[in-house]
This record gives sequence, C-alpha cells and structure tokens, in this order.
Amino acid sequence: MAEASRWHQGVTFGMVNPHMYYLNKVMSSLFLDTSVPGDERTNFKSIRTTADFWKFMEGPLLEGLYWDSWYNHQQLYNLKNSSRIYYENILLGVPRVRQLKVRNNTCRVYPLFQSLMSECYGKYTSKNEDLSEFGLKRDTEWKYSTSKINSPWHWGFVGVYRNGGYIFTLSKSKSETKNKFIDLRLNSWITRGTRVIFIDFSLYNANVNLFCIIRLVAEFPATGGILTSWQFYSVKLLRYVGYYDYFIASCEITFCIFLIVFTTQEVKKIKEFKFTYFKSIWNWLELLLLLLCFVAGSFNIYCNIQIFRLLGELLKSTEKYSDFYFLAYWHVYYNNIIAITIFFAWIKIFKFISFNKTMSQLSSTLSRCIKDIVGFAIMFFIIFFAYAQLGFLVFGSQVDDFSTFQNSIFAQFRIVLGDFNFAGIQQANRILGPIYFITFIFFVFFVLLNMFLAIINDTYSEVKADYTVHRKPDFELGKMIKKSYNNALEKLNLKKAQKSEDEKTKSRRDLVEEARREGFDENEIRSAEQMKKWKERLEKKYYSTEIQDDYQPVTQQEFRELFLYAVELEKELHYISLKLNRVMRKFSALQY
Repeated sequence: MAEASRWHQGVTFGMVNPHMYYLNKVMSSLFLDTSVPGDERTNFKSIRTTADFWKFMEGPLLEGLYWDSWYNHQQLYNLKNSSRIYYENILLGVPRVRQLKVRNNTCRVYPLFQSLMSECYGKYTSKNEDLSEFGLKRDTEWKYSTSKINSPWHWGFVGVYRNGGYIFTLSKSKSETKNKFIDLRLNSWITRGTRVIFIDFSLYNANVNLFCIIRLVAEFPATGGILTSWQFYSVKLLRYVGYYDYFIASCEITFCIFLIVFTTQEVKKIKEFKFTYFKSIWNWLELLLLLLCFVAGSFNIYCNIQIFRLLGELLKSTEKYSDFYFLAYWHVYYNNIIAITIFFAWIKIFKFISFNKTMSQLSSTLSRCIKDIVGFAIMFFIIFFAYAQLGFLVFGSQVDDFSTFQNSIFAQFRIVLGDFNFAGIQQANRILGPIYFITFIFFVFFVLLNMFLAIINDTYSEVKADYTVHRKPDFELGKMIKKSYNNALEKLNLKKAQKSEDEKTKSRRDLVEEARREGFDENEIRSAEQMKKWKERLEKKYYSTEIQDDYQPVTQQEFRELFLYAVELEKELHYISLKLNRVMRKFSALQY
C-alpha cells in the first residue's frame, strides 16, 4: 500500500498548484478590497447597511464585471499593465443575483408590543421561506423560481440556505445592468423579509487552465445589519491538456492497479488470519486507507462524468448564467478526500520505521499510558467545558470570541497557546472576567497540562528502563545496508566471501583435535560443544534482529535447557576454580 500511496501523492500534486492561490488572491483583491467611489472606507467586506450594499453593486461590482475584457478580450492589446488582470481572465456566461426571503408573521410578537409592531420576520428556515410574488410582480426577480440543477445548499453565518429564490441574470451591457440595479433599488427589491443575497459568476484563465468560481454572499439576519462572506474556488476542470496532465493520467492508472492488487492482498490476509487480523491497529489503518482510496476514486469518476456532461452545455450559451458552482463544489470535496487519504498514508510511515529505537520507544510509551491519558482526558474536558460554558454565559453577548459555545471552546484553546483578549474579557465583566482568566490559567495551564506531561514523562522513563534491561539489540538500518553492500561485493568478486558452513564445521573439528592434543578428555569436549549449542540457540531466539516482538515466551523445554546450561556453567566454574587453586599451590611451592 505504500507504493500506491506514492502514486496517490503524484495524483494529489497534479490537482493543486500555486497558481490557484494567486488567482484567488487577485480575484479577492478585485471584488472584496475595491472601495466605493467617494468612500474609501466602504468595500464589500465592510458593508453593514442596505445603502452600502447598493453602492457596492452599482460601483465596484459593476466596474469589475463590465470592463470590456471580460467579453471581448481581443480589444485589450494596448491597455496598460495595470489592466492586465482583466485581459488574462474571461467571464463565462453572465453573472446571477439570487435572493431568499422569509414570510411575514414567521415569529411571534409579545402581546404588549403588538400595537407598536404589526409585522414580524423570523430567521431563515425552509419552512419560513417566502415563495409568493412581491413588488412589481412582472419579471423573474419578483417571482420565486426553483433551481433546475441540484446544487448543494449554502452554509452561512446565521443559516443554511437552499437553492432557488428570486433570481435575475445580468446583461452584457453595462448601462442596462446599471439601470437594472437602480430600478431594483428604487422599487425596494430588498425588503424586511430578505435574509440572503447571492452573487454568482465564473471566470476562466487559459494561461494556467483554471476556472475561478466566485460567490459573494450578503446575509441579512433577523437582528438587522448585513454579514458578508465569500467563496473563491479555483479548480482545474479540464484535467488532461498538456504533457504533465498526461503524466498525471498515467499515475492515476497506476494507482488504480496498485489499489486492486493491495485490496486483493488484504482480502487474502483477512481470510487467512480471520479475527486475529483486526487486532492490529496497522491493519485497521490499511483498511481505512483502502476505503478512502475507493471513495476518492468514486468521486473522481463522478466529477469527470459531471464535467463531461455539463461543461459543454454551460459553454454553449453566453447569454445565460453558467452554473459552475455545482462542479467546483464536488471538485473541492474530492480534493479534501485526497488530502485526508494522503495524511493517513504519511502516518503509516511509522509502521516501517518502528525498528528504530526512538520510534519504538515512542509507540511503546503511547500504548502503555493510553489508559492514564483517557482518564486524564475525562477530567480535563470536564473542567475545560465548565469554563467554556462559564465564558459563553458571562461574555457571550459582548465578546466575539465567546459569542457561541463553540467559539468559547476554541477561544480557550487559544488562551492555552498564549493568544487571548484579556482587555475584552475584563471590559465585559470587571469582576468575573479577571477571576475567570486567572483561575483558568492556573487550573488548566499550570495544573492539568503539567499532569499530562508528568504522565507521559513517567511512562517514558519506565519504557526506557525496560528497553535498557530487557530489550534485544535494535535493528540498525546502517548494518542492514552494510550487509547488503557486502553481499553485492561478494557476488561481483570484489571482496572475499565469508566463511561457509562447511568451513565453520571444519574449523570446529580442528578445535576439537587441538583440545585433545592439549589433554582435555572427551567428557569435557562434549560438555563444551553442548554449551556452545545451547548458547547459539538462546542467542538466536532472544537476540535475533529478525524477531519483532519485544519479549519472547520461554517454553518448558527451553527452561530445562537454561537450567542445564546454568548447571554446566557452575560445574565449569568449579572445575576452573580447582585448577586455578592447584596452579597457585604449585606456584607457591616453587617460590619456597
């Protein structure tokens, strides 16, 4: 599966390139940062009122969309370099503006205020959505329209918005579009029931073969005001154009072949080992990688089919809106799945470097202290969520970092990392603010985090001590490379080969004959040979680098051999001691 992961990485880098970032940056600076004429402080990011919204529509948006290059880029050869941004990109089709509204009386007014307020427009939900005609009731922008394409719903700041709405497309004429905006503004197209307005359009840059799908969103929450957001998706919908794209296609084919091969191997392993197969965490990671690869492949096939089916239709008519958002949305999801797959593929590298002493100690430390960490995590998050709830209830209405319970959780993680807004907390509540901050820092940062480190450090010390006493010699990559290198030299006759088994046997016989000449009897020689065999067998079992388990069980026969080996060692030691005493007595007699 490692080889398949490498080919998968080649496919991934073919999906993303730096041009995507630069194209998004250029488009965002054009449509988000351009100020309204006469008001340098107002741009799309700073829109807060309906008047600011119409100023943006009639100003920066109109000027950005209706530069001549969007529709007839051949006329721009003589433009200055400052206008190059327009020349390099082509607008596909025409932009579209879409509004979603809610009905009146979708919320309840308290009886005491009903005399002061007769209308009530609640927050946006699919049940509260207004589907009726309003205003002039003559064109599509005044009548509700359903979406012909099953595009995904949009997740905004204050709601999840579905497709359809009050839609109109812009003209290719700048003057007609400006008159359209003025007409809509004068006839109150934006009402109290308006909850969101989408501005969608798509660009294509042939220089880098990228589509840039842009969506500008203005949400009108029930509280009043406007919240703006945006999406810039630079995607490569035309996959196979140049030679490098054909190389990526070959990587995709190779990846599919590897995927089939490794899937077959894993199925065979499951049949062979059955339930034992699922006891290894690495096997679970292998299955997860295979699952993600199949999902990514399915997404790839689906995206290519949709691109082949819809791209030609979208480019046929330049007078209609080309909905590339659907294609870009699924393309981005496909890229996300590949990113997750590559992440787990990198994690799997730990399996292949586990022979290293440091890596092995790391995995052993984590596996030993997992129970202590789980117990500590329960205690940690009880205190952590308690502080998050406290922060949300006390500061939620005044501090942006604590405006929701989720934001409170993220804000506390930032506090642990040293990023916090103490002035905002203190201003929100001068008594509870400092108390909250000081106690949180003390209990979470100084106590709990140090307890976590103590658990890891204590377990690591135990593992290190066990490795020092019981651990077999580590498998060293350098020795393996050196051994392979020596074998290669021997095969090329560049180095003398090591002694063969026959030569080793011959040398043993020579040692036996020499021992006999030295006066050793046959019992001593047999005892020495038996002890040598025991030693070699024990070393092979407990100190072999091919064994991957940390500790080997001792059978009854092996225990008996160990006992006999110890007895023979004791006899040998006693025999040597007697000989040494005899020699010392002779040496003393010679001195006298």
